[in-house]
Amino acid sequence: MQMGLDFTLVEDLVAGVDEVGRGPLCGAVVTAAVILDPQRPILGLNDSKKLTEARREKLFDEICEKALSFCIARAEVEEIDELNILHATMLAMQRAVEGLSVTPKLALIDGNRCPKLSVPSAPVVKGDSQVPAIAAASILAKVTRDREMAAFELIYPGYGIGGHKGYPTPVHLEALARLGPTPIHRRSFAPVRAAYEARDAVSNGFAEV
Repeated sequence: MQMGLDFTLVEDLVAGVDEVGRGPLCGAVVTAAVILDPQRPILGLNDSKKLTEARREKLFDEICEKALSFCIARAEVEEIDELNILHATMLAMQRAVEGLSVTPKLALIDGNRCPKLSVPSAPVVKGDSQVPAIAAASILAKVTRDREMAAFELIYPGYGIGGHKGYPTPVHLEALARLGPTPIHRRSFAPVRAAYEARDAVSNGFAEV
């Protein structure tokens, strides 16, 4: 339940929390928590999806330099498959908040629910476009995950991971069907599960010959 907060008044030791990577078929879900310094304002903070890659990269460095505290955390593919994506996301958000070097008085979470935290928290729907600290968290999380996807492109060529960032685009789905899943693909997601089943069926067919 939202707390009816006036977001213009909650600047002192407030952590903004956001995630990136709930929808992709591969890779970790990455979260960030940020406590901004009111004495060192950062201009241009916005929902990371509304910013260009170049602008996100520049803001990433500025946030890391000026924030009172920040923490980037994650839940790995194995945890996503074991817990499901929602619970893995909540776990990653919890890790981000608990990893802050400064204890916030309040954590504002992008979305409609909050993880279990040791500090007061409130969900904010579309918070990354309303709360600067959440916008900052979304930028840290997205830049971090995008960099990881670019690195995976080199390790697992042919899937287009660097471009679609693991999301179920036609290019990704075609490559998944043609090449099969990689160790970074989420087995619990239907297209990946189907790719594993197809591979196993082919393997069993060869075994019977």
